[in-house]
Amino acid sequence: MNKTFEKHSITSAQALSMVEAAMQKANELNIKVAVAVVDESGVLKAFARMDDAPLMAVDVCRRKALTAVGLGLPTGETWHEFIKDDPILTQGVQGIQDFILLGGGSPIQLENALVGAIGVGGGHYKQDEDCAAAALRLLK
Repeated sequence: MNKTFEKHSITSAQALSMVEAAMQKANELNIKVAVAVVDESGVLKAFARMDDAPLMAVDVCRRKALTAVGLGLPTGETWHEFIKDDPILTQGVQGIQDFILLGGGSPIQLENALVGAIGVGGGHYKQDEDCAAAALRLLK
C-alpha cells in the first residue's frame, strides 16, 4: 500500500510569467488589475497589483484563484450556470471560505494535472477573464 503520492505544481517562474501576461493584457484593455497565482494547494506563488488598481482587487483576485483551484472550475458563468437553479447550493456556496462567484479565476492545468490557478481582479469581470485567458495562453 502506498503511503505517499506525487503532486504537480506550477513553477514560480511560470507563475510570474502568467502574472506579467495578465497585466500586459490589462494594459491593452486600459484597466488596472491585481493578479494572483496559487499552486495546487492554494498557496500563493506569484502576485502583483498594478499601480492605481483598486485596493479591493487584491483580495478579490486571491479569492478568485482559490475558488478556481479549490473546485477545479473557472469562476463566473461556469459556476453561475452550475448553481443558478439550485437554491440550496446557491445559498450554501456563499458560506464557503474564500469562495467568489465573479469571473476572472481559472484553474491551471498542465499535463492533465491541476497545478494551480490564476485570479484577476480590478476590471469588469469579463475584462478580468480576458486577462486570465491571456495568461493561460502562455501554457499552449
